[in-house]
Amino acid sequence: MVIDHAAVYTRRLEALREFYETYFGAQAGALYHNPKTGFSSYFLSFDGGSRLEIMARPGTSLRPQAEFLCGYVHLAFNLGSRVAVGELTNRLAADGYRIKSGPRVTGDGYYESCIFDPDGNEIELVG
Repeated sequence: MVIDHAAVYTRRLEALREFYETYFGAQAGALYHNPKTGFSSYFLSFDGGSRLEIMARPGTSLRPQAEFLCGYVHLAFNLGSRVAVGELTNRLAADGYRIKSGPRVTGDGYYESCIFDPDGNEIELVG
């Protein structure tokens, strides 16, 4: 059994699509839009077969901001090397994205950096 995809709601569908295409090489499928409900989504495909569905619909509310919330916490992208983690972290910082931590070796032995996408969703860059 494999996980088919993860999904996230956004209020800025096109901005999130562009972010994942620009920095993570995502390939967006066709825009789906349901005119009755106002729901729209893209499936973003990444190397290796993983997919992320980004979705928008009227009335979507923001999550409360707290450091530790129950539920899904982050996406992790394996960039293949420590050098790649550093390079992408520096590129994102230079482009104005918020960096949470790293690059660093974690207590459990991962080499990672944690950043936030345009909606504030946490992403781990590992290498």
